[in-house]
Amino acid sequence: MATIKPAPVDTPPASVEHGSSPAATNRRGVTSGPLGWRIVRYVALTLGAIVMVLPFGYMVGTALSPERWVMPYPPTLWPAGATLRNFGRALTEAGLARYALNSVIVSLVAVALTVAISALSAYGFARIEFPGREAIFGFYLVTMMIPDMIALLPRFQVLRDFGMTNSWTGLWAIYTSGAVAFNTFLLRSFFLRIPAEIEDATRIDGGGHWTFFTRIVLPLSKPAIATVAVFAFLGAWDDFWWARLLLQDPGLRTLPIGIQLFFNAHATQWTTVFAATTLASLPEILIFIVLQRYFVDGMYTGGLRG
Repeated sequence: MATIKPAPVDTPPASVEHGSSPAATNRRGVTSGPLGWRIVRYVALTLGAIVMVLPFGYMVGTALSPERWVMPYPPTLWPAGATLRNFGRALTEAGLARYALNSVIVSLVAVALTVAISALSAYGFARIEFPGREAIFGFYLVTMMIPDMIALLPRFQVLRDFGMTNSWTGLWAIYTSGAVAFNTFLLRSFFLRIPAEIEDATRIDGGGHWTFFTRIVLPLSKPAIATVAVFAFLGAWDDFWWARLLLQDPGLRTLPIGIQLFFNAHATQWTTVFAATTLASLPEILIFIVLQRYFVDGMYTGGLRG
């Protein structure tokens, strides 16, 4: 008696999930969607990029302009007879070299303190059981909702009582305390995704929390650590109000204060002012370019999946 074999059933490709059609997913696994929506998306992204880049391009163009070409009509992005002389004047006449060095020192120390405190705090909330852990973490989240201007006066009074005004120590205290809550939330989401089996294996090998934290958690969390470092650097490098409020000694002032003082004294030298602003923006751009891959991955994994 002949055996009747069932007809073979075509199985969908492994890359196609339930509820999606092969035509809607390309070879990279990215759903393209209808052509109309893709065109709208690309147009919106292009317009957004133009809006973001245009002011920066105008700033660079003005910084490269000769003095006689300031504020031409109609405005142009690239000036005729571009020159780098304005950048030299910004470093010499405005004294930006000294202010930039102060900003570098302040920003790097703020990054180190913020990363260290936030990582240790996030590890405690993610991997260590202790009474009141969830309540304390909820208090951390509540502090993120308080506007900075409301806490400005109490913070200043605390710094004054501890003798931390007119010093970089006060700035480091402000920058670190203001960023710990959000960065702890970001890193905690990353630390929670590390499998518990790895921690158990570390304990079997005789390692404790410090071994697991330094040898396992931190190396696996490079994207999140890079994200925290970028945020901490930008917050310290761009800060004007706290540096203006606390620092009275001219030798301690940072780059934003130096640009503001030069603008007050030379308000008509727009090319030099724009050159100084361009120089102040370069470190931020370079850091973002270098850490862009880690930054995007850290924001996506820690923020959206946490």
